[in-house]
Formats: sequence, C-alpha cells, structure tokens
Amino acid sequence: MTGRWDAAPAPVTMTPVARIRTDFDGKFGIPRQSGLVSALRGEIVFEPEYRNPDALRGIEGYSHLWLIWLFDANRPQRRWQPTVRPPRLGGNASVGVFASRSPYRPNPIGLSCVRLEGVERRADCGAVLLVSGADLLDGTPILDIKPYLPYADAHPEASGGFTDRTPRRELEVDFPEALLTRLPPEKRAALRGVLAQDPRPAYQDDPARRYGLTFAGWDVRFTVADGTLTVREVVPAGEGER
Repeated sequence: MTGRWDAAPAPVTMTPVARIRTDFDGKFGIPRQSGLVSALRGEIVFEPEYRNPDALRGIEGYSHLWLIWLFDANRPQRRWQPTVRPPRLGGNASVGVFASRSPYRPNPIGLSCVRLEGVERRADCGAVLLVSGADLLDGTPILDIKPYLPYADAHPEASGGFTDRTPRRELEVDFPEALLTRLPPEKRAALRGVLAQDPRPAYQDDPARRYGLTFAGWDVRFTVADGTLTVREVVPAGEGER
C-alpha cells in the first residue's frame, strides 16, 4: 500500500469542550461503568468558546448521550501495557488492554453513556447539561458529546466477553439512620448506590479493615463482611479518621 499508509502518524491535539461537575473528589468509589448508579447526578459546563447555544440545538430530543472524555487524573508516569488486570476478574487474570475498559491505555480516552435529565440556562456559564449515571471524577475534561441512537447503539444480542462469565453482584448496604441523616436528602440514594457497587479494590477482602471514600464533601468510612457493607462514620471531608 502507498499514500496515507506511508506517512508517519502525526501528533493529534484535542481541546476539551466542557468539564463535568460531580460529587467525586477522588477516584476511589467511582462506579466502574457508567449507568450503574442512576441516582448519581452531574453537570456538564461548557468552556467559554463552546457556549454558543446553537451547538446544542435539538439535544433535548435525546434521552441519552455519549461522553468522550480524558483520563486526566491517571498517573502520568505509568506507560501503557499490552495487558491489564480488570477488577471484574479479581485483579488476578490478565486480558489485552483493547479487550478491556482499563484507564491505562495508549491514549487515555474514556467513553460513558449518561442520561440527559435536562438543559439549564445560567447567566454565568450558559447552557448546562444536567445528566445522571455518570462515572467521572469532578472536573474531568469532556472532549466531545454525541447523541445515543437506540437504533444503532443498542445491541441486546451482543456478547460481553469475560464480563459474561463474571456476574455483577451488589452488596447489601447497612447505613444506620443516624449517619444517613447527616447527608443532604438529595445525596442519600446516590451514595447508597455507590456503596452497593463495592468500591474496594478487587484483591482486598479484609472484614476488619475500614475503607473510606469522599462523596459530595463528606468522608464515609465503612467495613465489608459476608456480602454486607456497613457504614461506620460520616463526617465532613477532612475531619474523618487519620
């Protein structure tokens, strides 16, 4: 072959069109896939140069959107590897990086499907997309937004590779009422959903160990034993156990 195949690949430069606001200040606890916790809310705020209202004309006709985004919080010194160890396989078995959704890729690009809950016009930042089911860290750069098309994007007959052999199981969540009521009411269902997904690393299963995550400005400490996650402490972020 000749022509384009002979030329060396040129560097590609991309500019974020927006950033997303979520309740996740840290990576620990973020659901491993989008859509697993529908109660999670996010706001997509466009960068100033992309706040032209014409760019969103017709978007409210779609129920779901694809977000193409940048894994900007990954360790930059870690080089890509041809194999990864997905949490779904317990962190012990390897698969090819292109047969996984691992963030440690040659190009750190993520893909998430979210529900569009509405569009809100604000005086300070223009039109903001209100979404649910997002699995993104607060402040994540959004490279592009595309509509989800059911006739082309939905494939109920599709096979899921190794995920078909490892059924997804949710934890029971024991959240004492005295601790739950410390949270704003609109955050409670989302946090329960996050905890039910089992935020722990796949290789850790110590019932005596206390784990912690930060969510919506709160430090949440918990233990897990026999399929039940028990919340032990909920305090304002930065005031929890050292």
